[in-house]
Amino acid sequence: MTAVLIIDDSALMRQMLTAAFAAAHDISVDTALDPLFALEKMKRRWPDVIVLDLEMPRMDGMTFLKKVMAERPTPVVVCSTLTEKGAEASVRALAAGAVSVFPKNQLKAAQGAPEVQQALVSMVREAAASRVSALGMKPAGVVNVSAPSTPEVSLVALGASTGGTIALEQVLVALPADVPPIVLVQHMPEKFTLAFAQRLDSLTKVRVHEAKGGEVLERGHVYIAPGGRHMSLVSDGGALTTRVFDAPHVNRHKPSVDVLFNSVAKLVGSRTLAMLMTGMGDDGARGLLALRQSGAMTVAQDEATSIVFGMPAEAIKLGAAQQVLPLQALAQVIAACRGAKQQAA
Repeated sequence: MTAVLIIDDSALMRQMLTAAFAAAHDISVDTALDPLFALEKMKRRWPDVIVLDLEMPRMDGMTFLKKVMAERPTPVVVCSTLTEKGAEASVRALAAGAVSVFPKNQLKAAQGAPEVQQALVSMVREAAASRVSALGMKPAGVVNVSAPSTPEVSLVALGASTGGTIALEQVLVALPADVPPIVLVQHMPEKFTLAFAQRLDSLTKVRVHEAKGGEVLERGHVYIAPGGRHMSLVSDGGALTTRVFDAPHVNRHKPSVDVLFNSVAKLVGSRTLAMLMTGMGDDGARGLLALRQSGAMTVAQDEATSIVFGMPAEAIKLGAAQQVLPLQALAQVIAACRGAKQQAA
């Protein structure tokens, strides 16, 4: 039985969030109207997962999150508003250790729609399966890794889900400015990917953008698929450009790693370095296999440094990964490719 503690100062939201778990017989729910009340309850029973609002009186959610992660790291799902301010706060919470974010506007707008409730339940189950202890594993020293299998890497493709925001930040911060163009999918709701891209852009030597569609890929630039839309690559007059489009969910996700990886396999193939990182489920596993079959260099993040060893494990089972590497080695492998010249598709 997974014990969930909902912390929100809105009685209506506590009621709606509690109702979302009513049919989940493997989850028990308790509530608190602010972090101070929550801390009192947590002295008696520590929850397996915390569902946390960020804007609350007496103690704000961010302060509470940092306190929990410092004292007893626990999976936290942030329940946030779909606003610019809410997105920025949520991205800061993810950087502080929260494993995922759920837009509470969806719950309000849907008025208890089963598919929205199920999405929240699935997110909490994923959080319960995560290993937040891996969050503290910072890059330490040089890791011995194999050199890229091809000297002509002209594109890097990354995919991640649960735990990926912190993992991607650690990788991108460590990169020099002259790496090949990077395209990536991080499972996040719409509007949150823009705040995520802006945060990364402020921290890294590379330039990080939320893709809008039609961007010509440039060295030293990172293009993040926007939440709620798929991203693929197309060849436009010999230049690789992004394509952002709406379509049904793939592997329960939009954007989907498989959508991006499959397009890269067709257009770039052996000139690609592809990495599948921490995340629940199997999105990206088959796309990574397609990339390996096209001659690309393929890497899966290892279990020890993954918050959730789901997506990488599925790729390994399929034989899609040439190498299985710890998080601290991924930036080294990408940086080793920076001498390659980008080639037209």
